[in-house]
Amino acid sequence: MTREKVVQQLESHGVLPTVQRLDVGEVILSSPQHASADQIIARIREKGSKISKATVYNTLNLFCERGLLKTIQVDPTRQFYDPTIKPHHHFYNLDSGELTDIPPHGIDLKVNTDLPQGTEPAGVEVVIHVRDSRD
Repeated sequence: MTREKVVQQLESHGVLPTVQRLDVGEVILSSPQHASADQIIARIREKGSKISKATVYNTLNLFCERGLLKTIQVDPTRQFYDPTIKPHHHFYNLDSGELTDIPPHGIDLKVNTDLPQGTEPAGVEVVIHVRDSRD
């Protein structure tokens, strides 16, 4: 994705396109992917930027608040950022650390209990943990 397209995407979501936000956007918004904050920081620094870790985290949080990204929590210590914001599911490989998309129709989920009183369904996204085969 070109820097100009990142500018347009940020502006369309009400985000002021600062240099640091553009650096983060070029890395995470450029293609469908799943990346941790540390991976994003490493990619930005490989390009020569001296962006701080706090700035990257603040920018990622802002992107999530504005609907540019969503977070996928795979365990209490690992979180990925995903630019595919429409509902979909994931496989998480415990051995490789890789997160892979599953299309929304790839899982058939049935809840056999009533919702808590005063609530309504808001969506379901599933993360299935897998391991490498031990053949």
